Amino acid sequence: MSKLIHISEFFAFRNNFPLIDVRSPAEYEQGHIPGAISIPLFNNEERAKVGTLYKNSGQKDAILAGLDIAGRKMRKLAELALKIAPDKQVIVHCWRGGMRSASMAWLFETCGIQCRIISGGYKVYRNFIRGYFGMPFRLIVIGGMTGSGKSAILDKIENLSFQVLKLEKIAHHKGSAFGNLGEHPQSTNEQFENNLFEALLNFDIDKPVFVEDESRNIGRNIIPPVFFDRISISPLIVVEMDKGLRISRLVKEYGLFSTNELRSCIEKISKRLGGLNTQSAITFLEMGQIEEAAGISLGYYDKAYKNGLARKTNSKVIKVELINADEEINAYKIIEVLKYNDLI
Repeated sequence: MSKLIHISEFFAFRNNFPLIDVRSPAEYEQGHIPGAISIPLFNNEERAKVGTLYKNSGQKDAILAGLDIAGRKMRKLAELALKIAPDKQVIVHCWRGGMRSASMAWLFETCGIQCRIISGGYKVYRNFIRGYFGMPFRLIVIGGMTGSGKSAILDKIENLSFQVLKLEKIAHHKGSAFGNLGEHPQSTNEQFENNLFEALLNFDIDKPVFVEDESRNIGRNIIPPVFFDRISISPLIVVEMDKGLRISRLVKEYGLFSTNELRSCIEKISKRLGGLNTQSAITFLEMGQIEEAAGISLGYYDKAYKNGLARKTNSKVIKVELINADEEINAYKIIEVLKYNDLI
């Protein structure tokens, strides 16, 4: 007999048993619990057919149609579940914890698999994570102009056993017109929120969490408003680095990409860069003079960051001058400044 479990029980059990998402492939692609294995009761077309019948003809006709569809593939569904559950215990969920999860749990239990069904399904999970974004995390925000090596510094801070939230890594985007270069395609915003929640869930809320200063949008992904508000009022460390050092870093990071890829990125900011600057940057780029092209592009990004910094509402803003590009040295310096200001 399957057992309904509360969302809090799910988090207690999740590392012990496989999690099976029985929603359609389209629902799973739109957003799913990280780690969930997709074993859909209906494919996208079948789900649409059953849903239309339910709406137009009522529950009875929809159930009968669903049985016709599911009956033809019960063996395959059961074999998939047995393959991923060698200990014959799984957690199952659908959208609301209704008929789809109950039906699949019945099938799995017929094959000897013990099932726990998330009460309220994926909808309850989504409601839970939205509330979790409002938790009082002790954030320390690392900001600074483009090319300052903030992400690399955060990596070194993480190596010093501090908690670090890597928003750009979760979003698969570096947060600029060049941000998608070398990255995997971005997920839906729903999945971005799910992945962000899973990262936050691993942190000790009583200890500081370092995070890079980001705009509300990271590519096409959007930081949840309540969490973005938390970032906006948290202490901000602004790293300051010589423009030449920043250009060298950017050339090292982006110089591996093709001229066409870099040109396309420059053209994305052409309106803000200005026609003459855009053409000059592209000309330098095509001549192989990437440093000059990067320097022109930084003119836009530096101005944008200064304007954004002027509008910051963070409780405390501390500027830290970095005189070289060694991320480890810079990480230690930031930690010393934070200790001096009693922030860690």
